[in-house]
Amino acid sequence: MAGRIPQTFIDDLLQRIDIVDVIDARVPLHKAGKDHQARCPFHNEKTASFTVSQAKQFYHCFGCGASGTAISFLMEYAHMEFPEAIENLAAQVGLEIPSSNEREAPEQKQRRQSLLDTIASADAYYKQMLRKHEGTSRAVSYLKNRGVSGEVAASFGLGFAPQGWSNLMDALVKTDDADGTGKRLLAAGLLVKNESGRTYDRFRDRIMFPIQDYRGRVVAFGGRVLGDGEPKYMNSPEHPLFHKGSELYGLFRARGAIREAQKSLVVEGYMDVVALAQHGINYATATLGTATTSMHLQRLFKVTPEIVFSFDGDRAGRAAAWRALENTLPEMQDGRQVSFLFLPDGEDPDSMVRSDGREAFEQRVSKSQSIADYLIEQLTKELDLERLDGRARLAERARPHLQKIPDGVFKQLLVEEFARQCHTQPERLLLSKQTPQSSPANTALSERQPPTQNRKIHNALELLLQHPTLALLEIDITPLANSGLRGFDLLVELQNVFISQPELSLAMVLERFREHKYHPALEKLAIQDHEEPIDFDAAKSGYKAALHALLRQAAEVESSLIAEKGFSSQNFNDMSEEEKQRYNELIRKQNADKIK
Repeated sequence: MAGRIPQTFIDDLLQRIDIVDVIDARVPLHKAGKDHQARCPFHNEKTASFTVSQAKQFYHCFGCGASGTAISFLMEYAHMEFPEAIENLAAQVGLEIPSSNEREAPEQKQRRQSLLDTIASADAYYKQMLRKHEGTSRAVSYLKNRGVSGEVAASFGLGFAPQGWSNLMDALVKTDDADGTGKRLLAAGLLVKNESGRTYDRFRDRIMFPIQDYRGRVVAFGGRVLGDGEPKYMNSPEHPLFHKGSELYGLFRARGAIREAQKSLVVEGYMDVVALAQHGINYATATLGTATTSMHLQRLFKVTPEIVFSFDGDRAGRAAAWRALENTLPEMQDGRQVSFLFLPDGEDPDSMVRSDGREAFEQRVSKSQSIADYLIEQLTKELDLERLDGRARLAERARPHLQKIPDGVFKQLLVEEFARQCHTQPERLLLSKQTPQSSPANTALSERQPPTQNRKIHNALELLLQHPTLALLEIDITPLANSGLRGFDLLVELQNVFISQPELSLAMVLERFREHKYHPALEKLAIQDHEEPIDFDAAKSGYKAALHALLRQAAEVESSLIAEKGFSSQNFNDMSEEEKQRYNELIRKQNADKIK
């Protein structure tokens, strides 16, 4: 892919480094049996639950769930981007990253760094103005009236943009702008040039909230006006280093608290985050005036399995909650939990925590409404489920939302609940309006698969990761291609990787699948350990048994679908010759398997 470091280089790098050395240089480890341990650097704990496996070249915290390779550790612990982590590790072992015309040119990297430096200078200026400007008393009074202490204001890096049209520009830009600072301030949206060519400060007479990216670098600002001006809140415009749909206010600061609390509270405003922190609730973040995006969710789910959205109880808050629900459903993998907290009209987290206190507010958080209950509540609203047509309308409302959810236990249980309310079968609820002939076979097959099939794929993957040479067994699994089995595509890809390179380590495999949709599943498999590794003969037997069972189940489902199509027709002969031949072949195979 364009701009990517060659995979062969990453494999070579992972073969040369030792994850124990990489982590021990930053977090002192001690030997614990065959592994190494420490207190987790990603959350506060008294007992060591952070384990590093030298054999697997993999770390995992059993407290907060953080896990990954040496590359992942540098990205999380040192807040490095992927290429930077590779460069750091390569330097440690004396490797030079292969040059590529497609990779970012040095001058491009320099431009990015110069823009970051200019934004950092603006950040320092705003902080200084909050401390020293003659007009800062209004800003300080505002913060004190909102109950914000100097300590909390400093921890969030709050600043002040004084009244006036050119304070920032006069402080940072030279008369001739020889060093290009003015151009960079314009690029960052901190200066504005109007149609007549006049340049002026974007933020004036505002409390300034620096927005950090996931590495802790200030990339933008939010400003809250002092007085009655409009708009009340203003954000930096988007620029090459800042995208509202990717960043969350306060996330970098809150990551440790989120991991410790094992949940994140997503609120709507900067002051909500600051006020909650003032009262000891440090696991809150805020969207930047946009709806919650899939990128927001992915960033949060990397840190915690649970998200609680807090919205006002008015119409606007309910509309925002529904948009958040729609964007969250595709991210609802098993093990994740999402809830909604609706506050009384006219209240927000800032006002509620100041009036009720931390304990009462956290009680509200603990009693928030689950995403499943909220979905059911909204879809059943104004429907009479005593009537047949009411239940049919519910099925039509529910179907598109259920189809967004990834396959798994959560989806299965939610489908079953809607099916119960509609008085129908779960598989019927998910059927589209397409005819049986035009429905995708893999959708129908997927709806029929029993949960045990996923377990067999899980077992096969687990054994394959332990003994990659199992991929060389001559077992044709192509008949599973249309089985609809969740995880089948991962099994095929993993087999193909190991057929060509059975010597790959677990860490190498994880890095190869870093951006694959099943990467979290692979990490979960990597976490699982055995007191004694399964020997190859036992693994071979188990692997073959799992694959043969999957092939039998896939054949049974396929034959039943073909048979259904035939028997549902006016005449069995409406089946094509190819379908009849395939059906008879499957039946013969099933009978042969039964005799065995």
